[in-house]
Amino acid sequence: MIQDIYPHIYHNEYRPAAPQPDSFLLYYDEGCVLASVQGDKTVSRDLRIKGGPPTKEEVAARDGMPYGLTYPRFRHLGANAAAMAENAIYLFTIDDAAYFLTLDRPKLNPSAAEQFSMVSTGIFREAEPQYQAFAGITGQQLKNWYDSSRYCGRCGSELRHAERERMLQCPVCSHTVYPKISPAVIVAVTDENRLLLTKYSGRDYKRYALIAGFTEIGETVEETVRREVMEEVGLKVKNIRYYKSQPWSFSETLLMGFFCDLDGSDEIRLDTEELSVGVWMEREEIPEHSARISLTGEMIERFRAGFE
Repeated sequence: MIQDIYPHIYHNEYRPAAPQPDSFLLYYDEGCVLASVQGDKTVSRDLRIKGGPPTKEEVAARDGMPYGLTYPRFRHLGANAAAMAENAIYLFTIDDAAYFLTLDRPKLNPSAAEQFSMVSTGIFREAEPQYQAFAGITGQQLKNWYDSSRYCGRCGSELRHAERERMLQCPVCSHTVYPKISPAVIVAVTDENRLLLTKYSGRDYKRYALIAGFTEIGETVEETVRREVMEEVGLKVKNIRYYKSQPWSFSETLLMGFFCDLDGSDEIRLDTEELSVGVWMEREEIPEHSARISLTGEMIERFRAGFE
Protein backbone atom coordinates (compact mmCIF):
# COMPACT_ATOMS: atom_id res chain seq x y z
CA MET A 1 0.00 0.00 0.00
CA ILE A 2 1.07 3.58 -0.52
CA GLN A 3 2.35 3.99 3.06
CA ASP A 4 4.53 0.86 2.85
CA ILE A 5 7.77 2.64 1.95
CA TYR A 6 10.35 0.32 3.53
CA PRO A 7 13.38 0.54 3.59
CA HIS A 8 12.58 4.25 3.91
CA ILE A 9 11.39 5.37 7.35
CA TYR A 10 8.63 7.93 7.90
CA HIS A 11 8.95 10.09 11.04
CA ASN A 12 5.64 11.83 11.76
CA GLU A 13 6.53 13.36 15.12
CA TYR A 14 6.46 17.14 15.12
CA ARG A 15 10.06 18.31 15.44
CA PRO A 16 10.42 21.63 13.63
CA ALA A 17 13.85 23.01 12.88
CA ALA A 18 15.36 25.39 10.36
CA PRO A 19 15.27 23.98 6.80
CA GLN A 20 18.55 22.68 5.43
CA PRO A 21 19.69 23.04 1.80
CA ASP A 22 18.57 19.47 1.04
CA SER A 23 15.18 19.79 2.79
CA PHE A 24 12.20 19.35 0.47
CA LEU A 25 9.66 22.12 -0.15
CA LEU A 26 6.05 21.15 -0.94
CA TYR A 27 3.75 23.63 -2.65
CA TYR A 28 0.16 22.87 -3.73
CA ASP A 29 -2.35 24.87 -5.73
CA GLU A 30 -5.71 23.90 -7.27
CA GLY A 31 -5.14 20.15 -7.28
CA CYS A 32 -1.52 20.38 -8.41
CA VAL A 33 1.89 20.06 -6.75
CA LEU A 34 5.20 21.65 -7.70
CA ALA A 35 7.28 18.65 -8.75
CA SER A 36 9.50 17.00 -11.31
CA VAL A 37 8.78 13.62 -12.87
CA GLN A 38 11.65 12.01 -14.75
CA GLY A 39 12.19 8.52 -16.16
CA ASP A 40 9.96 5.61 -17.04
CA LYS A 41 7.52 4.43 -14.36
CA THR A 42 7.85 0.76 -15.34
CA VAL A 43 11.63 0.82 -15.04
CA SER A 44 11.35 2.64 -11.72
CA ARG A 45 8.90 0.04 -10.40
CA ASP A 46 11.26 -2.77 -11.39
CA LEU A 47 14.05 -1.09 -9.46
CA ARG A 48 11.82 -0.84 -6.39
CA ILE A 49 10.93 -4.52 -6.53
CA LYS A 50 14.60 -5.47 -6.88
CA GLY A 51 15.62 -3.55 -3.81
CA GLY A 52 14.24 -0.05 -3.52
CA PRO A 53 14.74 3.29 -5.24
CA PRO A 54 17.79 3.83 -7.48
CA THR A 55 21.15 4.47 -5.87
CA LYS A 56 22.89 7.83 -5.91
CA GLU A 57 25.16 6.48 -8.62
CA GLU A 58 22.16 5.53 -10.78
CA VAL A 59 20.65 8.96 -10.28
CA ALA A 60 23.91 10.67 -11.17
CA ALA A 61 24.14 8.58 -14.33
CA ARG A 62 20.94 10.20 -15.59
CA ASP A 63 22.68 13.48 -16.50
CA GLY A 64 22.31 14.77 -12.97
CA MET A 65 18.50 14.74 -13.19
CA PRO A 66 16.36 13.40 -10.30
CA TYR A 67 14.87 9.98 -11.00
CA GLY A 68 11.09 9.59 -10.85
CA LEU A 69 8.95 11.93 -8.74
CA THR A 70 10.73 14.54 -6.65
CA TYR A 71 10.17 18.03 -5.23
CA PRO A 72 12.23 21.23 -5.04
CA ARG A 73 14.78 21.49 -2.28
CA PHE A 74 15.69 24.68 -0.46
CA ARG A 75 18.96 24.82 -2.41
CA HIS A 76 16.82 25.31 -5.54
CA LEU A 77 15.41 28.59 -4.27
CA GLY A 78 16.37 31.92 -5.73
CA ALA A 79 16.34 35.40 -4.23
CA ASN A 80 13.50 34.68 -1.78
CA ALA A 81 15.25 31.73 -0.06
CA ALA A 82 15.52 33.46 3.32
CA ALA A 83 11.85 34.46 3.41
CA MET A 84 10.77 30.98 2.31
CA ALA A 85 12.86 29.33 5.02
CA GLU A 86 11.41 31.64 7.68
CA ASN A 87 7.76 31.02 6.74
CA ALA A 88 7.92 27.33 5.77
CA ILE A 89 5.90 24.91 7.94
CA TYR A 90 7.61 21.71 9.06
CA LEU A 91 5.64 18.60 8.05
CA PHE A 92 7.61 15.37 8.61
CA THR A 93 10.85 13.59 7.85
CA ILE A 94 11.54 10.55 5.66
CA ASP A 95 14.91 9.01 6.48
CA ASP A 96 17.06 12.09 7.08
CA ALA A 97 15.27 14.46 4.70
CA ALA A 98 12.78 16.94 6.15
CA TYR A 99 9.70 18.09 4.22
CA PHE A 100 8.30 21.59 4.61
CA LEU A 101 5.09 23.21 3.38
CA THR A 102 4.91 26.63 1.80
CA LEU A 103 1.61 28.42 1.20
CA ASP A 104 3.25 30.83 -1.27
CA ARG A 105 4.68 29.66 -4.57
CA PRO A 106 8.47 29.48 -4.29
CA LYS A 107 10.69 31.38 -6.70
CA LEU A 108 13.24 28.88 -7.98
CA ASN A 109 16.65 29.57 -9.46
CA PRO A 110 16.74 29.50 -13.29
CA SER A 111 17.92 25.89 -13.71
CA ALA A 112 15.40 24.54 -11.17
CA ALA A 113 12.60 26.61 -12.72
CA GLU A 114 13.09 24.65 -15.94
CA GLN A 115 12.99 21.33 -14.11
CA PHE A 116 9.96 21.75 -11.80
CA SER A 117 6.37 22.52 -12.81
CA MET A 118 2.84 22.17 -11.44
CA VAL A 119 1.57 18.61 -12.01
CA SER A 120 -1.71 17.00 -10.98
CA THR A 121 -1.73 15.44 -7.52
CA GLY A 122 -3.43 12.44 -9.14
CA ILE A 123 0.11 11.31 -9.96
CA PHE A 124 0.51 10.20 -6.34
CA ARG A 125 -1.48 7.04 -7.17
CA GLU A 126 1.08 5.85 -9.73
CA ALA A 127 4.37 7.73 -9.43
CA GLU A 128 7.68 6.22 -8.41
CA PRO A 129 9.51 6.18 -6.10
CA GLN A 130 6.64 5.27 -3.81
CA TYR A 131 8.03 7.05 -0.76
CA GLN A 132 7.88 10.36 -2.64
CA ALA A 133 4.29 9.69 -3.69
CA PHE A 134 3.45 8.98 -0.03
CA ALA A 135 5.20 12.20 1.01
CA GLY A 136 3.23 14.15 -1.56
CA ILE A 137 -0.23 12.95 -0.57
CA THR A 138 0.53 13.18 3.16
CA GLY A 139 1.73 16.73 2.69
CA GLN A 140 -1.44 17.55 0.79
CA GLN A 141 -3.59 16.28 3.67
CA LEU A 142 -1.74 18.55 6.09
CA LYS A 143 -1.96 21.47 3.67
CA ASN A 144 -5.75 21.02 3.47
CA TRP A 145 -5.91 21.04 7.27
CA TYR A 146 -3.94 24.27 7.53
CA ASP A 147 -6.14 25.86 4.85
CA SER A 148 -9.37 24.95 6.65
CA SER A 149 -8.16 25.78 10.17
CA ARG A 150 -7.07 29.39 9.96
CA TYR A 151 -9.66 30.74 12.40
CA CYS A 152 -11.08 29.61 15.70
CA GLY A 153 -14.45 27.90 15.32
CA ARG A 154 -15.46 29.10 18.79
CA CYS A 155 -14.63 32.84 18.79
CA GLY A 156 -13.35 33.56 15.26
CA SER A 157 -9.85 34.68 16.23
CA GLU A 158 -6.87 33.71 14.07
CA LEU A 159 -5.26 30.48 15.24
CA ARG A 160 -1.57 30.14 16.05
CA HIS A 161 0.66 27.10 15.69
CA ALA A 162 1.86 25.44 18.88
CA GLU A 163 5.62 25.17 19.27
CA ARG A 164 5.93 21.60 20.56
CA GLU A 165 3.20 19.66 18.75
CA ARG A 166 1.17 19.70 15.55
CA MET A 167 -1.70 21.67 16.97
CA LEU A 168 -3.32 25.06 16.37
CA GLN A 169 -4.51 27.10 19.33
CA CYS A 170 -6.62 30.18 19.75
CA PRO A 171 -4.75 32.94 21.65
CA VAL A 172 -8.06 34.40 22.87
CA CYS A 173 -10.17 31.47 24.12
CA SER A 174 -7.49 28.69 24.12
CA HIS A 175 -9.54 26.43 21.81
CA THR A 176 -7.29 23.79 20.24
CA VAL A 177 -7.48 22.17 16.79
CA TYR A 178 -5.69 19.00 15.68
CA PRO A 179 -5.45 17.51 12.17
CA LYS A 180 -8.68 15.86 11.07
CA ILE A 181 -8.64 12.07 10.72
CA SER A 182 -11.97 10.40 9.93
CA PRO A 183 -12.40 6.67 10.71
CA ALA A 184 -13.94 4.57 7.94
CA VAL A 185 -14.32 0.90 7.04
CA ILE A 186 -13.53 -1.18 3.96
CA VAL A 187 -15.64 -4.36 3.92
CA ALA A 188 -15.04 -7.53 1.93
CA VAL A 189 -18.27 -9.57 2.08
CA THR A 190 -17.64 -13.22 1.21
CA ASP A 191 -19.89 -16.20 0.54
CA GLU A 192 -17.67 -19.29 0.37
CA ASN A 193 -15.93 -18.92 -3.03
CA ARG A 194 -17.63 -15.61 -3.91
CA LEU A 195 -16.72 -12.02 -3.16
CA LEU A 196 -19.11 -9.06 -3.32
CA LEU A 197 -17.68 -6.41 -5.65
CA THR A 198 -19.10 -2.95 -6.26
CA LYS A 199 -18.55 0.13 -8.38
CA TYR A 200 -19.09 3.67 -7.18
CA SER A 201 -21.79 5.87 -8.64
CA GLY A 202 -20.86 9.26 -10.07
CA ARG A 203 -17.08 9.00 -9.58
CA ASP A 204 -14.17 8.98 -11.99
CA TYR A 205 -12.89 5.74 -10.44
CA LYS A 206 -14.53 2.95 -12.49
CA ARG A 207 -12.77 -0.20 -11.25
CA TYR A 208 -14.31 -2.74 -8.88
CA ALA A 209 -14.23 -1.82 -5.20
CA LEU A 210 -15.55 -3.05 -1.86
CA ILE A 211 -18.22 -1.70 0.47
CA ALA A 212 -16.93 1.39 2.27
CA GLY A 213 -18.26 4.04 4.63
CA PHE A 214 -17.51 6.42 7.48
CA THR A 215 -18.09 5.61 11.14
CA GLU A 216 -20.84 7.72 12.71
CA ILE A 217 -20.92 9.32 16.16
CA GLY A 218 -21.54 6.76 18.92
CA GLU A 219 -20.91 3.80 16.63
CA THR A 220 -18.30 1.05 16.85
CA VAL A 221 -16.45 0.14 13.65
CA GLU A 222 -18.11 -3.31 13.74
CA GLU A 223 -21.50 -1.61 13.80
CA THR A 224 -20.34 0.52 10.87
CA VAL A 225 -19.58 -2.67 8.92
CA ARG A 226 -23.10 -4.05 9.45
CA ARG A 227 -24.82 -0.72 8.75
CA GLU A 228 -22.88 0.12 5.59
CA VAL A 229 -23.40 -3.33 4.07
CA MET A 230 -27.12 -3.17 4.82
CA GLU A 231 -27.48 0.40 3.51
CA GLU A 232 -25.52 -0.10 0.29
CA VAL A 233 -26.49 -3.63 -0.79
CA GLY A 234 -29.23 -4.77 1.63
CA LEU A 235 -27.31 -7.77 3.01
CA LYS A 236 -26.72 -9.10 6.51
CA VAL A 237 -23.25 -10.23 7.57
CA LYS A 238 -21.64 -12.30 10.33
CA ASN A 239 -18.18 -13.42 11.51
CA ILE A 240 -16.69 -9.92 11.15
CA ARG A 241 -12.89 -10.21 11.11
CA TYR A 242 -10.48 -7.28 11.32
CA TYR A 243 -7.73 -7.39 8.66
CA LYS A 244 -5.56 -4.24 8.85
CA SER A 245 -5.70 -0.44 8.63
CA GLN A 246 -4.41 2.21 6.25
CA PRO A 247 -3.94 5.97 6.52
CA TRP A 248 -5.70 7.27 3.39
CA SER A 249 -4.68 10.89 2.92
CA PHE A 250 -6.67 11.19 -0.33
CA SER A 251 -9.79 11.61 1.85
CA GLU A 252 -8.23 12.44 5.25
CA THR A 253 -9.32 9.01 6.45
CA LEU A 254 -8.04 6.16 8.60
CA LEU A 255 -9.35 3.07 6.82
CA MET A 256 -10.01 -0.16 8.74
CA GLY A 257 -10.41 -3.30 6.66
CA PHE A 258 -12.73 -6.17 7.58
CA PHE A 259 -13.63 -9.51 6.05
CA CYS A 260 -17.04 -10.93 6.91
CA ASP A 261 -19.40 -13.71 5.80
CA LEU A 262 -22.83 -13.42 4.24
CA ASP A 263 -25.64 -14.11 6.73
CA GLY A 264 -28.80 -15.30 5.00
CA SER A 265 -30.12 -14.22 1.60
CA ASP A 266 -27.62 -13.21 -1.11
CA GLU A 267 -30.11 -10.98 -2.96
CA ILE A 268 -28.49 -7.60 -3.58
CA ARG A 269 -30.65 -4.49 -3.12
CA LEU A 270 -28.45 -1.72 -4.47
CA ASP A 271 -28.36 1.84 -3.16
CA THR A 272 -28.05 3.50 -6.55
CA GLU A 273 -27.12 6.88 -5.06
CA GLU A 274 -23.90 5.35 -3.72
CA LEU A 275 -23.23 2.48 -6.12
CA SER A 276 -23.68 1.77 -9.81
CA VAL A 277 -22.80 -1.95 -9.59
CA GLY A 278 -23.08 -4.67 -6.96
CA VAL A 279 -22.25 -8.21 -8.03
CA TRP A 280 -21.19 -11.56 -6.59
CA MET A 281 -18.09 -12.86 -8.35
CA GLU A 282 -16.42 -16.27 -8.13
CA ARG A 283 -12.83 -16.17 -6.94
CA GLU A 284 -11.51 -17.35 -10.33
CA GLU A 285 -13.45 -14.62 -12.18
CA ILE A 286 -12.19 -11.65 -10.18
CA PRO A 287 -10.05 -9.29 -12.30
CA GLU A 288 -6.52 -8.71 -11.07
CA HIS A 289 -6.40 -5.62 -8.86
CA SER A 290 -3.23 -3.73 -7.94
CA ALA A 291 -2.37 -4.01 -4.25
CA ARG A 292 0.29 -1.29 -4.48
CA ILE A 293 -1.77 1.72 -3.40
CA SER A 294 -4.95 0.89 -1.50
CA LEU A 295 -6.30 -1.35 1.23
CA THR A 296 -9.21 -2.15 -1.10
CA GLY A 297 -6.85 -3.49 -3.75
CA GLU A 298 -4.87 -5.55 -1.25
CA MET A 299 -8.01 -7.12 0.21
CA ILE A 300 -9.41 -8.01 -3.22
CA GLU A 301 -6.09 -9.58 -4.18
CA ARG A 302 -5.90 -11.45 -0.89
CA PHE A 303 -9.28 -13.11 -1.54
CA ARG A 304 -8.49 -13.73 -5.21
CA ALA A 305 -5.26 -15.50 -4.22
CA GLY A 306 -7.14 -17.81 -1.83
CA PHE A 307 -5.90 -16.42 1.51
CA GLU A 308 -9.47 -15.67 2.68
